[in-house]
Amino acid sequence: MTELERILEESRAAEAFKKAVRSYCANGGADHIRVEGFAPKVKVKRLLAHILSSEAHLPIERISLRGRSGCSDFVGTVQLHTADDTRTYEFVWDCRWRAEQEGWTDCFGFPDQIRAAREYDWRCFERWEPVTSTQSSHSIE
Repeated sequence: MTELERILEESRAAEAFKKAVRSYCANGGADHIRVEGFAPKVKVKRLLAHILSSEAHLPIERISLRGRSGCSDFVGTVQLHTADDTRTYEFVWDCRWRAEQEGWTDCFGFPDQIRAAREYDWRCFERWEPVTSTQSSHSIE
């Protein structure tokens, strides 16, 4: 069983959303996963794994994502929609940050982002914070 399949199995997400996650990972697009603007497929896959793992208790039906991708990071806001609620999170995935945390440097003395991304994959989230309705400046629905 792959790590993603294990995460999906342990999640309370709706079956239609789990199917959408599998489809997104295979094809780069799926119903129930809305990406506003451009986000690299690999970074969205990492976010999906993080959501399903860290919010495994939520019966997620769909998500709406707005993000900005840099060389070493992926920063944005994601809304997790359930039948009864919408929860918004601000996130920062950053392999440079993870490399710094681990004390890993490359042959030039810079943080070894490649190693961090390869070894930690979706577990490079520096920030995963719920946004209260008073903090949220706009909806991404």
